[in-house]
Amino acid sequence: MDEDNQNMVLHNCFHFKETDLSYQLLKQLNTLRQEETLIDVILCAGDKEVPCHRNVLASSSPYFRAMFCNNFKESFLTRVRLSGIHVDILIQIVDYVYTGEITINTANVFSLMEAAAIYQYPKVFEACSLYLQNQLTAENCLGMIRLAEIFSCESLQKKAKAIALQQFLEVASSEDLKELSCTELADYLGDDELCAEEEQVFDTLTTWINHDPKTRQKHVHELLEKVRLQYVHPTYLLHFIANNPFVQSSPVCKSILESASRLLFSLSPANTPDIKPIWYVPRRYASQEFLVIIGGRKGNQQTTREALLYDSRTQQWLALSKLPVHLYKASSVCLHNNIYIIGGVIIDNKKTVVSASVYSFSLKMNCWKSEVDMLVPCYSHQTIAHMNYIFSLGGVGPSQEILNTLHRYDSIFSVWEKMAPMPVAVLHPAIAAKNQRLYLFGGEDTVQNAVRLIQVYNISRNMWFRMETRMVKNICAPAAVIGDRIIIIGGYTRRVIAFDTKSNQFVKCADMKERKMHHGATVINNKVYVTGGRCITSDNNIEDSDAFDCYDPETDSWISKGRLPHKLFDHSCLTLHSISYKSLTF
Repeated sequence: MDEDNQNMVLHNCFHFKETDLSYQLLKQLNTLRQEETLIDVILCAGDKEVPCHRNVLASSSPYFRAMFCNNFKESFLTRVRLSGIHVDILIQIVDYVYTGEITINTANVFSLMEAAAIYQYPKVFEACSLYLQNQLTAENCLGMIRLAEIFSCESLQKKAKAIALQQFLEVASSEDLKELSCTELADYLGDDELCAEEEQVFDTLTTWINHDPKTRQKHVHELLEKVRLQYVHPTYLLHFIANNPFVQSSPVCKSILESASRLLFSLSPANTPDIKPIWYVPRRYASQEFLVIIGGRKGNQQTTREALLYDSRTQQWLALSKLPVHLYKASSVCLHNNIYIIGGVIIDNKKTVVSASVYSFSLKMNCWKSEVDMLVPCYSHQTIAHMNYIFSLGGVGPSQEILNTLHRYDSIFSVWEKMAPMPVAVLHPAIAAKNQRLYLFGGEDTVQNAVRLIQVYNISRNMWFRMETRMVKNICAPAAVIGDRIIIIGGYTRRVIAFDTKSNQFVKCADMKERKMHHGATVINNKVYVTGGRCITSDNNIEDSDAFDCYDPETDSWISKGRLPHKLFDHSCLTLHSISYKSLTF
């Protein structure tokens, strides 16, 4: 005898449970309704009558329970007229009560939702909400939000707003957006989850005002405050936003733009403390940081025109538009969400030409375009961005001379300027920008000796000063800035050191696994990502690398992130901010 039967015998009882009784009971009740047997109430809508059982209705809905169980007159009436509901919808509701099933479609969903709300059938109400959520598009989501507000349907409202924020570019061109109130539009434009560039945010507010300028122009300052001016391209700010007639007509807007313009043309944000509330707004949560590697030499020593973007969510490398030309030992920088490739050696039909060309890449357009040439052709130089400027330092000139030059590119006016030269001409230093200063660590001199020197350039004063140190002996090493520290990664060594810009002291960090040079490094989410390079083995052989590693300064530790698509060195490794790259075809 099994254990269950033993227990039943021991306790002298047997507990029986029929699992499908409720289903069978409901099925029999529906049969009685269809046969009009034991009917005790008839619901009337329009010119039709729907026979029912009073106790079934009362059991299915608080609305009918209150109607039939609280001494209202309906509890004594044989026929109860329901106003405001179409008979077809009433029949569907009654069928649902007796079967637990209902069919929702485009023709009946709104009427069913209204009836479910009135007669208190929450499951039907949520089913209608789910149906509408599955029909949401950029074209109808704003209308769905208004409907959700009318019905107090939180689930539909939440999903519709998420669609509106995620597909805002399509939503912005819809007619429904033009009908929003100022408060509603401001709520969207100020939302951290909005998927749009700040230039598009401004375009949206002008479109909304233009729909009814007489009554809406007064709201321009309320909406402009939702545009995160720090992330607007300076050229767009000065030429389009500043010259917009609605903005020009508002003293508040003009004051905001005057402050923003002062910061744009100031090399130091500290000189403009009055605009901190405007300028120090965070990026939208929808903005992402992407790692991009460009050009360089593959393991077979061939230069490559490839540009690759790493998607950390899928851990895949995606191909971007290729470089316009084969370049070697060019320099790169990211500014205003665009990538600039500067100078280098152009390799064409086995001929090499030192280049002064500048190309910029837009992730939004997934294409390259030519910019203003440098003042002097060069390669093996260093570039870095600060505010609206790109600084190009040193390198090798067209006559193979080692340069000590410093040139500055003004991205607003597209002009290159000659600045104060470096005290010591060096190649392949680690370079970083922090606190209005450019830092050059180490490198090699004209006879290829390692330079134990930090050269510091004061940007606002256009002056250099030197700091002698025994701590630096890096060549072909990248630097990365996290907080107040500049981290120098390798350079013919495994050593990683951090320079504290407040104390002017070095801090030892966890070593890399290999002696490395000619590698790339960039910062994403306060971690340093290191790509490729050339490694020196224990027996002093040089091997190309496809390593993809990450350094976490909080834990002072390294972890592998996998491998690059191929071995690569002397490439560009950058962090690119973007709202989304999904609209691109890779």
